[in-house]
Amino acid sequence: MSPENRLFKVMGGTVEHDISAYVASMCQEQNLDVHVGCDSQNYKKYTVYVTTVVFRYPGNGAHVIYRKEKVPKICDLWTKLWGETERSVELALLLLNECKLKVKQIDLDYNSDPNYPSQKLISASSGYIASLGFQAKVKPELLMAVWAANALCH
Repeated sequence: MSPENRLFKVMGGTVEHDISAYVASMCQEQNLDVHVGCDSQNYKKYTVYVTTVVFRYPGNGAHVIYRKEKVPKICDLWTKLWGETERSVELALLLLNECKLKVKQIDLDYNSDPNYPSQKLISASSGYIASLGFQAKVKPELLMAVWAANALCH
């Protein structure tokens, strides 16, 4: 992951933190589950991706960090959504390899309902994620990391 892509902010904050150092400090506190996710939003001339890490304290709330990235507008839905999968996987692998932290689940902003176009990517994305040893979840499951990413995209 490039140096600029390693900088994450706390949801509601402005200070940027190196992801590895931040995760190391968070994991010392107490038992937690980690969820990773990404969402994207198209605007007039660009696409915004927001990639999140949710530190979930079972029965005691959650803490969110994120990275926002602006890229030239991606009009092809498949390409845009696959970009969400790639960013989530890259982050989950970084957490595993550098921080020795296993992500509990990767949240995908895809809908299992066949009436939604994102449903067509579920098999490819979840298979890719499973092949790397992670668990993928899609709507209508509870997707905390995607919820946070969606809120931060706007």
